[in-house]
Amino acid sequence: MTLKYSVVIPLKNEEENITDLINELEPVMQELNKPWELICIDDGSTDHTLSILSKLAKQKPFLRILVFDRNYGQSCAFDAGFRQAKGEWIITLDGDRQNDPHDIPKLLAIAENSDLICGYRHNRRDPWHKKITSRLANFVRSRFCRDQIRDTGCSLKVYRAACFKHIKMYKGMHRFLPALFKIEGFRVAEVPVHHRERIKGQTKYNFFNRSFNTIADMLAVRWMGKRHINYRIDQEIS
Repeated sequence: MTLKYSVVIPLKNEEENITDLINELEPVMQELNKPWELICIDDGSTDHTLSILSKLAKQKPFLRILVFDRNYGQSCAFDAGFRQAKGEWIITLDGDRQNDPHDIPKLLAIAENSDLICGYRHNRRDPWHKKITSRLANFVRSRFCRDQIRDTGCSLKVYRAACFKHIKMYKGMHRFLPALFKIEGFRVAEVPVHHRERIKGQTKYNFFNRSFNTIADMLAVRWMGKRHINYRIDQEIS
């Protein structure tokens, strides 16, 4: 059976959130009335995330689990999900429940005229220092990479799966997928989405464990944009 949607969620130590997240996501996807699957990637969790997922998989036939042998990071987790996805459209969101699954239909509403739809958090519910750091990073990235996207840090996105045939993933590049899509000439749109406070668990990312690598990543994306092969054949004579 051909699937319409694949939902991809990377997880690391989210034992307190994963059951509630899947139970919230399921009715939203069922209401779309299209065949779908959920791919959860256990990115080296050291808590009970995997055992909880395994129990849920016995109850929910739409759930597939990919288990890494250790922690590799979000880019690797997303890449694994993208490669395994069977749906025409790939929907991504975080496992901490800060993304609202009820926003998914809003993104899908403009999918037919887009190749990537990015959610942006118009009213972020994060500590002030995290919001300032994110705004600064988004400001610099948007202008340096010229992607005109205001919030690449929001994991709630919808991708046309066929586009990934033209996209090569590298570590850290999940933050720059809108820029990479635009480099390839794909259509990218933005939709405002809800953002919720993290109620359970702890964030896995902070300024020091991602910001410095991001500078090198931006340089790489800028280089790819400038060196991208782009031409059109006017005619062929034989």
